Formats: sequence, structure tokens, C-alpha cells
Amino acid sequence: MNWEQLLSLKRHGDTNKRLRNEQDETRLGFDVDYDRIIFSPEFRSLQDKTQVVPLSSTDFVHTRLTHSLEVSVVARSLGRKAGVKILEKHPYLKEIHGYKANDFGAIVAAAALAHDIGNPPFGHSGEKAIGHYFKNGPGQIFKAQLNPKEYQDLCDFEGNANGFKVLTQDKQGANGGIRLSYATLGAFTKYPKESLPIKPNAQIASKKYGFFQTEKNSFLDVANELGLKKLSTTNIQYSRHPLAFLVEAADDICYTIIDFEDGINLGLIEEDFALEYLINLVRDTINTKKYSALNTKKERVSYLRALAISTLIEDAVNIFMTYENEILEGEFHVSILDKSKYQAQINDIIKLSVEKIYNSDEVIDKEISGFEILNQLLDRFILAANNNYKNTPTSYDKLLLKLIPNEIDFRNDSLYIRMLNVCYFVSLFSDTKAVLTYKKIKGLGF
Repeated sequence: MNWEQLLSLKRHGDTNKRLRNEQDETRLGFDVDYDRIIFSPEFRSLQDKTQVVPLSSTDFVHTRLTHSLEVSVVARSLGRKAGVKILEKHPYLKEIHGYKANDFGAIVAAAALAHDIGNPPFGHSGEKAIGHYFKNGPGQIFKAQLNPKEYQDLCDFEGNANGFKVLTQDKQGANGGIRLSYATLGAFTKYPKESLPIKPNAQIASKKYGFFQTEKNSFLDVANELGLKKLSTTNIQYSRHPLAFLVEAADDICYTIIDFEDGINLGLIEEDFALEYLINLVRDTINTKKYSALNTKKERVSYLRALAISTLIEDAVNIFMTYENEILEGEFHVSILDKSKYQAQINDIIKLSVEKIYNSDEVIDKEISGFEILNQLLDRFILAANNNYKNTPTSYDKLLLKLIPNEIDFRNDSLYIRMLNVCYFVSLFSDTKAVLTYKKIKGLGF
């Protein structure tokens, strides 16, 4: 892979090549990507989607929206810092093509901003709930009517693949979705493979999948334009875009540190215990005099959080450049933070977060509720869509289908597309909308 191709400004539908030297410096194409994402309705819905604690009324807790914004900030710093070093190593990118360090920051920031845009309500339990419906619930009856890859898409419903759908699927009057640059789409796609085979190897890029069968051709168009390395002759599987490693690193840094901060502010993790864990991470850079002068828990946690993020950013950039050749060759197969000199401290923080936050009664109780809500919504809407297709809708089915926007195709001849689109429709619900729709269906809205 080569950087010139990987930094493609091409968008869906382009017939002419977009050159970096011809870009308007006041609104670079990669900056347009960021703007289009932040103004999209799918991004706005993240303000009411679970990050750690579902449906929390506490203003301390991050939603998917605040998490995504913070990840994009960290990603911008990672991209810019890496960009400076990449241009030093490959000066032709600047001298001949006009690329700047901030271009890398803009690409990584935009991709990071969108990294959770396809996640359904109720956090990762929402993905599991949708998959459960088809793998273990009523949706099992459709297995014989689908090909293996179609069925696996549904059984292992993946927020990353759904995000690629959000960003790229054709809409009436808007072919190519919100038309992001291919560089940003490449950086967004952490798992550049289809749903089968499941985890064909131990490589990080094979851990999950990055697109549904409905967006297969869109992904192939992106992969070919960017020159991603093809890894399989029998299935669709490619190496990652190098900047996808930085998007992943930004996400890893934020959920490691900021989810931990949420746990402290919620009282799920004792302050003294928590601060010790953070201090272990930043022991070499902490200003003890400044830290000792801080009077409140919030101030102490904020200072250590900022220092920890800064420390991990510098470490991640150094790792990225150390392994840049292997990354470009498609031979780097772990996350960046797996190579961190702070890996032991990171693992300690994550282990405590799992114990105290992710497995807390509040989180588990509400995830259980979300599981039931999503399965009920899928059951009713899929039945209604299929009955309608067979021209046997009940009066109740007709009422339910009025809730589905016209731009979502639930009448398609393909059973797979009908069901995937219903899943897509439900996945776009905020937590609150999912609860309210469930109550409507159950007759609890009066």
C-alpha cells in the first residue's frame, strides 16, 4: 500500500480525480467529511444512546455522542502528530502532492467521529440482542431461506457494518449516502472483511466484520480505490487502511480512561483506589506539586485523565511510526496499544472497569431490559413486513408499518434485504425512542 493512494479524496460518483493541490484550504475535502457526519441525523441520535451506563440520568456519564466527540478529538491529535512524522519520512507527499500534517488529523478525526454511528440502542448489548433474535430466537426460521453470509450478517449483527451502511447506502436523491471521501471510509473500516468466515485468524482486522452483503460492492469500490491489500482469494478480506489503527487507538484510549472516569464519578469505583491506578499510568509525567494543590475529586480525576490521554497519544504515535513499514505492507496484526509500554497499566484499568462498571447491577439490569425491548420490536416489525410482502397484512401490521420511514425498503423481493432493513430501522432508534415504541406496541402508552 502507498500513502498517495491511501489518501484519496475521491467520493462516490466522482468521474474526475480530486487532487490535493487543487483543494480549497479554507474547507478541505476531509474537513467536509467531518461536517457531513456531524450534521447527519444518525449522528445526532447518538446523544441518547448508551455508552457505559444505559439510560442514565446522571450528567456525569458519557453518551455515545459525547464519547464519539471525545474520540474524534483524540484521533485528531493522533493523526496530526503521525502526519508530521509521515511527511518527514515521505516528503514527496508534501512537495509533489501538497498533503499537510493536518490532512491526516482531519481524516482520522472524521472516521473516529463516525465510529459508533451504526450502533443500535443499549450499547453493545443491542448488537447481541439483534443477533440473538436470528440465532436463538424466532428469526431461526429464516435460516433455510438465506445464503450463509446473509444469515451470518443477521446472527452476528455488527455495529461497524451498520455504520458503513449508514455512511454509504443510496438514498432517494442521495446516491452514495453522505458521500464521504474514500480515505475517510477506509480509515473508518476497522474490519475490512465480510461476516464469513468468522475470525479466520488471530489478526485484529479479522476480529469482526465491516460491511453487510448489501454494501459489498461499495466496500470493494473503496478498497480498490485505496489500494488495500487483498488477503483472500475465496472471500472478501483486506488489510486495514493504516489510519484505521489510529482510529482504533483513539477509541481504545477513550474507553479505557473516560469510562473509568465515569465509574469514579458515579461512585462505582472508590476514589483512592481509582486514583492509584491512574497515577501508575502517568507516574513519569505527573506534576506532583500541581496535583497536590487540587482540592476536589473532580479536579484530581480531570487532571489525571488529561495527563493519561496525552501520555497514551504520544506512545501510540511512536508505536505507529515504529511499525509504519509493516502497517503499509499489511503485516501488522495487533492493535497499537497492544504494543504500548503502558500495557500492564492499561490492562489493570480495564480489568477494574469490567468488574466495577460493566458488570454493575445498574448496567446489567438495564441491558436485560434493552435485550427484551429490541427482540420484541424486531418480532413485530419483521412479521409485519413479511406479511405485507405476501399481501396478507393484518390491520395491526398496517399500523406498525406506518412507523417505518418511506426511505427504508421493507417491501423488497429479497427476504434478506427486508429483514436487514428492519434491523437497520430499529438500530437507528435512540434508547428513549426504543423504549417508547416498545410501550406503544405493548399498549403501555396510556
